[in-house]
Amino acid sequence: MDDLGPVAWPPQPIRTERLVLREPEARDRAAFIELLASPEVNAYLGGPRPRDELERETPEVPGRWPGSFVVDLDGAMIGQILLRRATGHRRPAAAGKADLGYLFLPRAWGSGYAAEACAAALDWFEGALPGEPVVLTTQSANVRSMRLAAKLGFTEVERFEAWDAEQWLGLRPRRSRP
Repeated sequence: MDDLGPVAWPPQPIRTERLVLREPEARDRAAFIELLASPEVNAYLGGPRPRDELERETPEVPGRWPGSFVVDLDGAMIGQILLRRATGHRRPAAAGKADLGYLFLPRAWGSGYAAEACAAALDWFEGALPGEPVVLTTQSANVRSMRLAAKLGFTEVERFEAWDAEQWLGLRPRRSRP
């Protein structure tokens, strides 16, 4: 995955009704480690990474690159939104398009935070790079992620096998400007 290209980064924090999407900071390090070490968060992503390995390898300010947003609720990180260019994607339908990814701590599940944060990130993306399509890949067994993809306007392009599981590739088409 590569960066998004010609976008001003970091943007001003993006505020929604309940959340703030912002650039990662040093205070987010523990939450990043918790995300990557969580068996629940990584159940459909190849499994968790060992916490001791993450403690050694995670930089002081993790996730600091264009397209990486911390999802902040009341001053604390509850998740991460990623928008990156899918230049190395294995599926031709996704190659070169922007790719949406997201991780949320289990305590934030079930409250609509992922939908709210992803919609805000996609709105920002549309303003920064108008007319660009976005793809999303998830395991078809990840029912919550499949529901979120549909809610965000992604439609199925194909299903394929990877990492010993069926994957779902969705596309959010270009938005037309009035």
